[in-house]
Amino acid sequence: MGMDALAITPAALAEMISLIENGTISGKIAKDILPDLLQGRGNKGIRTYIEKQGLLMISDEAAIGAMVDKVLEANQKQLQEFRAGKTKLQGYFEGQVMKESKGRVNPGLMKAILLRKLSGE
Repeated sequence: MGMDALAITPAALAEMISLIENGTISGKIAKDILPDLLQGRGNKGIRTYIEKQGLLMISDEAAIGAMVDKVLEANQKQLQEFRAGKTKLQGYFEGQVMKESKGRVNPGLMKAILLRKLSGE
């Protein structure tokens, strides 16, 4: 298959890269939608396509905080172990928040909020 057979436009590809760089979508989300884009879906606006698919990154601190609270509430045993010194559980909590958000949470912001809450703030 040559480049001419691909339906994605250079502008659409550039838009997707920009959305990754500014944190609107993750690299994982971009990878997941790339097959659709190669078939021409989203050429009228990648952001619009992503919004319609419900794939925008969650960067709202209150929403992320609520997800973190839900995960910590559901995992009290692990929370107690973490606070007793088993700090490797941080990765477990991060994974649970990612699972709760279906991979759409802003990872840097989530980690900062999670650390605050894990330390009891």
